[in-house]
Amino acid sequence: MSETACVFCKIVEGEIPAERIAETDEVLVISDINPQAPHHYLAFPKQHIEVFSKVPGVARSLFECIEAAVKKRDLESLGGFRIVMNLGKAAGQEVEHIHFHLLAGRPFQWPPG
Repeated sequence: MSETACVFCKIVEGEIPAERIAETDEVLVISDINPQAPHHYLAFPKQHIEVFSKVPGVARSLFECIEAAVKKRDLESLGGFRIVMNLGKAAGQEVEHIHFHLLAGRPFQWPPG
């Protein structure tokens, strides 16, 4: 997928609106438009990254921004939350731009899916 066709890149550029929950120079956390839980957010690097081997350069920023979203939405008070990363179509990845799902507000099962 090219950066010009990537929905997350378009959100970063302001071409597609999104509810921004937390943001740094490198990372953005937004509300998911198709939530699977009462609280469902997506955290992704602003730079277009498709493969996991490129994540270490922004890993710290990703988790700092996720932490900011958890605090802003007070997710710890809900009794727990889940952070998920799907990599590849077989794992359920729909957007070819590395991202984490942050979910809270309902009970979760294990194993998932």
